[in-house]
Amino acid sequence: MAVSQLYATSSTRSETFLHYNSSLSRFIQFGSRNRLFLIRTLNSSRLKTPSFCVRNVSSEPKQKRNHPVVSEQVSSALNGYTPDAASITSSIKYHAEFTPLFSPEKFELTKAFFATAQSVRDSLIINWNATYDCYEKLNVKQAYYLSMEFLQGRALLNAIGNLGLTGAYAEALSKLGHNLENVLGQEPDAALGNGGLGRLASCFLDSLATLNYPAWGYGLRYRYGLFKQRTTKDGQEEVAEDWLEMGNPWEIVRNDVSYPIKFYGKVVSGSDGKSHWIGGEDIKAVAYDVPIPGYKTKTTINLRLWSTKVPSGDFDLYAFNAGDHTKAAEALSNAEKICYILYPGDESIEGKILRLKQQYTLCSASLQDIIVRFERRSGANVNWDEFPEKVAVQMNDTHPTLCIPEMMRILVDLKGLSWKEAWNITQRTVAYTNHTVLPEALEKWSLELMQKLLPRHVEIIEMIDEELIHTIVSEYGTADPDLLEKKLKEMRILDNVDLPATFANLIVKPKESTVVVPSDELETTEEEVESVSEEPEAENILEEEKEVEAVPEPPKLVRMANLCIVGGHAVNGVAEIHSEIVKDEVFNEFYKLWPEKFQNKTNGVTPRRWIRFCNPDLSRIITYWIGTEDWVINTEKLAELRKFADNEDLQTQFRAAKRNNKMKVVSLIKERTGYTVSPDAMFDIQVKRIHEYKRQLMNILGIVYRYKQMKEMSAAERKAKFVPRVCIFGGKAFATYVQAKRIVKFITDVGATVNHDPEIGDLLKVVFVPDYNVSVAELLIPSSELSQHISTAGMEASGTSNMKFAMNGCILIGTLDGANVEIREEVGEDNFFLFGAEAHEIAGLRKERADGKFVPDPRFEEVKEYVRSGIFGPYNYDELMGSLEGNGGFGRADYFLVGKDFPSYIECQEKVDEAYRDQKGWTRMSIMNTAGSYKFSSDRTIHEYARDIWEIEPVELP
Repeated sequence: MAVSQLYATSSTRSETFLHYNSSLSRFIQFGSRNRLFLIRTLNSSRLKTPSFCVRNVSSEPKQKRNHPVVSEQVSSALNGYTPDAASITSSIKYHAEFTPLFSPEKFELTKAFFATAQSVRDSLIINWNATYDCYEKLNVKQAYYLSMEFLQGRALLNAIGNLGLTGAYAEALSKLGHNLENVLGQEPDAALGNGGLGRLASCFLDSLATLNYPAWGYGLRYRYGLFKQRTTKDGQEEVAEDWLEMGNPWEIVRNDVSYPIKFYGKVVSGSDGKSHWIGGEDIKAVAYDVPIPGYKTKTTINLRLWSTKVPSGDFDLYAFNAGDHTKAAEALSNAEKICYILYPGDESIEGKILRLKQQYTLCSASLQDIIVRFERRSGANVNWDEFPEKVAVQMNDTHPTLCIPEMMRILVDLKGLSWKEAWNITQRTVAYTNHTVLPEALEKWSLELMQKLLPRHVEIIEMIDEELIHTIVSEYGTADPDLLEKKLKEMRILDNVDLPATFANLIVKPKESTVVVPSDELETTEEEVESVSEEPEAENILEEEKEVEAVPEPPKLVRMANLCIVGGHAVNGVAEIHSEIVKDEVFNEFYKLWPEKFQNKTNGVTPRRWIRFCNPDLSRIITYWIGTEDWVINTEKLAELRKFADNEDLQTQFRAAKRNNKMKVVSLIKERTGYTVSPDAMFDIQVKRIHEYKRQLMNILGIVYRYKQMKEMSAAERKAKFVPRVCIFGGKAFATYVQAKRIVKFITDVGATVNHDPEIGDLLKVVFVPDYNVSVAELLIPSSELSQHISTAGMEASGTSNMKFAMNGCILIGTLDGANVEIREEVGEDNFFLFGAEAHEIAGLRKERADGKFVPDPRFEEVKEYVRSGIFGPYNYDELMGSLEGNGGFGRADYFLVGKDFPSYIECQEKVDEAYRDQKGWTRMSIMNTAGSYKFSSDRTIHEYARDIWEIEPVELP
């Protein structure tokens, strides 16, 4: 499909140009400086597509001063030809001079990157505008994907790859004295996400554009993102991200697209009978747009990011001139800090408020924007019943839950719809993706805090909760009060909140005790506390004037996941096993009530970024053996590799590609850590967010066990028993997650000891790569030979890095958790290293621990003692090792069953060593992993969302 290309114009000129079908842009050369100026000439009605390129004027004969010269590339682009390196060179030169961010004296790498990116962005703008012009005219149903994270990674290679211009840009930059790979390396990763949630959202946008689905992403434009991770002798250190310090060449600020956002204030009833939210704190959300191009298609969709500010009138000039500079800028500071940090620490009340402000800003600004678009496309006669026929809103996890009360507020308070009409529209529009079964990750917000910050939304949530209570009562009746109480306790949106007055007499509770309990008795269980009654002994306690303390009331909470299920028409898990757990355990009561709402949508990743662009060596091999490059879009063609899995030529090529990728990582490790590792060793990699349930701790304890065994052997015995390994970790621990940060510290300490042990040499290396991000992943994943996905069964919703590793011919060691289950099915049981307890066993194993019946394996005890011996330095690891001991208590009792699975894990690792010695067999397993990964393309996932949840159809641009 021909892609219209635009070069050598600023974004403003490009966008304006689209509105002039009879105009043609031309460039004039002025004197010897070769400056290019854009002019518009008429009488070009024969030109239907306003696309043009810059001519490489420096290589053309000189023209007379002021004589306009029409670029040859204009007609080339109009006729559908791909632009050549010469026109691209001119475009880059133009931006270096006329869209400058740097001084004009030099054309160094950073300047080359920005000029190149601006050149590519010009190309994208034509298709970007054409895409939405088409959607606007056709008034198609459009999906809107709301996510707090979009972990995009670098955009330049992805953009020129999707446009099919990688070679042309490489040649153009070579003419300008630069290497494409070096220029690509100048781009910082956009700090808009942290882990799998954000990377999934970005893969989905890529697939939506590639498959020509009408869609849009909405997020927040974080100034600093999460944090930049450094590792020091003290472990992880967090510093502010600097990704925006030199600007973002991909984004375009839309100063004409802004919406009011309100916090605090109060709700009053007007004379019209409507509720009015007044007073409080008012800010503005301003749109920043980023183009998302599809692969070999004109479709270029939009990622709209919101930034926050206040009008200049809110700057207190009087206070500033009086010397109170902080007060003068207080309103501006309060607004801007909303978009400073991804996931600000919420240990403090201020942190909680800031997080809730972020979530509401995303929801309110996005919905206002969606509704304005719907009204514009509807014309003079807006029919709100058609809203769900034109709009699908997908909430990526519970962060955008406030979409539900916000849509109700807008429809009822501002658009004048009845509650019944608005509720019907909201439920038909909104859908929810669940990403976790961890209780702490199912968001619960303080009702008191939400009442203060969003008073009107609490009123709406209370009304939704009341409707839900009515539904539950209608479904289960009142004959069995205990059953009804159980249902209400599990399903209500408001937790620990009294029933509304209309239902107050449904369940008669025993009279509450007014007894206060001695502070020295507060260690009893909740059941024991609740059973205390007004006995004489209690009176004696008061008479004796013992020190007493009232039993605290449980906090009143808003359960966001429950609100998502009630307010939406679809709830999906992200892997088959996860979706079953959602139905059978996490939301079983809702599933019984509304089974038709629950679906599975197994996650996927884009094969463009995660094979085609990040692993060109493997891509060429796949294309050669399959005989077509269609696999980049139709990944089911990867399965054809299976018939060549034993072919020696393919195996030789596969190993050569893997070694080339390993050499890149050898350089990365040297640059980032100073360690030198051997490319001949097995690369064993675990890269993901640091969390106890992901069990990086089990991995590093397994390495410690391996190291201890080595130290107890002779050199000959070590060499005979162990395959050389480079064990690589990467991932960030949340700044306030103490235990996760201890794990990072432990890994780096083990590495510092092992890597400097001359007896061990290249037989074992342990590396923690700091500041893991998408760009680092694009190097590590193609190089990996063994990848660890070892979470406690039933804890990982899906995982997506496991899919990326499998695509790149890496063999997985893992539990039957998340997407591991489906990956193992697709690649074959013999090509996956399986260990550990299964999901249905976990509850029983935890009870076994709680009952004091668990007997740890001697090897596990041996490893813990070895750590405590001080072999890895003076840091005290008692707290970390103690978390794996005992039968109960916060932070103890090995909740994630590291000790239980440890014997199975180290025995499985012995099988890995044995398999790796047979390089022919190992390579065959690697090929089978790539061949079996076809199911895990995000294209497949998006087709399923589009068909089953959003009900949207592809729209291919002419």
